[in-house]
Amino acid sequence: MSCGEPHDKDCSEVLDHLYEYLDREMPAGECEKFQEHFDECSPCLEKYGLEQAVKKLVKRCCGHDDVPVDLRSKVMGRIDLIRAGEAVPEQSVLEQAKQEQAAARAAQAAKAPEQASGPGPDSTLDARGETARAE
Repeated sequence: MSCGEPHDKDCSEVLDHLYEYLDREMPAGECEKFQEHFDECSPCLEKYGLEQAVKKLVKRCCGHDDVPVDLRSKVMGRIDLIRAGEAVPEQSVLEQAKQEQAAARAAQAAKAPEQASGPGPDSTLDARGETARAE
């Protein structure tokens, strides 16, 4: 996209790095150049405003979900693979994280001791499914 006006930073370059700007993940000098561009270019400013609104909406609506601790590092690792041109696993990072979380919960549940109210080693279930102590 280009507005047709000359700028120090090309519109397509600004839009390609818009989320880095929104997320404040770029050097301060670059941020200043982006801000200058938005001051001069209303189509890019409009796109910036739209993306900023979407980001705020997503944060408001989805910001309360628990995210696996290592999800960011897995996503960044997947991005690095893509940038390097390497093969990327078919499974999504989120699905992989969910499976790992479920496996960790299962392992933790297996380690947990039986509840005190549960049947003991010398107990059996009677015909009604109730615990009966072997005497």
